Amino acid sequence: MTRMEKVRWGIIGCGDVAEVKSGPAFQQLDNSMLVAVMRRNGDKAKDFAKRHKVSLWSNDADELIYHTDIDALYIATPPSTHLEYALRALEANKNVYLEKPMALTSEEASQICKAAEQSDAKIAVAHYRRRLPAFLKVKQLIEANVIGTVQFADIQILQPPKTDMIADTDDNWRLRPEISGGGYFYDIAPHQIDLMYHFFGDFAEIKGCATAYPDRSSVAHTVNGVIAFKSGIQFRGIWNFSAVEANKKDECTIYGTEGKIVFSFYGEAVQLFTNDGMEEFTFQNPKHIQQPMIASVNDYFLGKGSNPCSAEEGLVVMRALQQLKGG
Repeated sequence: MTRMEKVRWGIIGCGDVAEVKSGPAFQQLDNSMLVAVMRRNGDKAKDFAKRHKVSLWSNDADELIYHTDIDALYIATPPSTHLEYALRALEANKNVYLEKPMALTSEEASQICKAAEQSDAKIAVAHYRRRLPAFLKVKQLIEANVIGTVQFADIQILQPPKTDMIADTDDNWRLRPEISGGGYFYDIAPHQIDLMYHFFGDFAEIKGCATAYPDRSSVAHTVNGVIAFKSGIQFRGIWNFSAVEANKKDECTIYGTEGKIVFSFYGEAVQLFTNDGMEEFTFQNPKHIQQPMIASVNDYFLGKGSNPCSAEEGLVVMRALQQLKGG
């Protein structure tokens, strides 16, 4: 089989996430091109295509899934349609870059994994923080034993109901579990849980509990959990989406036998504390923040690199989300 020299992409769901964070990146890479975009609202799909200079647009996902000039699909719709579109794309032997969380539930995520095993196509999950410079630095510091042996990690994500961590939408679908899977926690926590998994390896045990909004019994505003890793590292985390502005916080601290590493999941600095003092490393994220991950996925689809985040890894994160919520 002749190896592809360039991946021809289609985007299913050219909404807020695709506007700046990801969509333009497919046009920035030398061995990638964005061929078509789809959105159920045809006028908005047409507008996106015009502004981003994409030749084809549609309000029908099948036109992209079965288009012979498209090699790969970026599925950027809300989680409620991830299973449907991923299964159809894999059945059509289209490579898939799937937004996180990869599905509504771990059961759906498992179905996607099984479909990927039966398909000749490839699939990667958009846990893009793995490729951002700040988190590459954290991983490098951990692996270099700069803080000695890692003992435990602590995460605190305390955000007001109106937080700049989450993109605005007209219908606020993230608070509708039938669309999002589980509120703001399911939108934000995959980033943190995936990085912990990426840094420390397999989970051994997960326990958690959640407090729901009084008027939304299936949507948690506070989630508290602990994780034991097979490596012996311990983790605790708290996510709260009803905090007052004064309590706003986004911080992870990784404690070792010889120091600690402190960073924000939405910042661009990493602080290292040892007996020698504090050292700060600062970075600048790319304008299109998913571009480093998309570059790695593109290379994987071209056979030039390994999978930066497999469907099986995405399934691990989905299971963790459910367990942390006490489900």
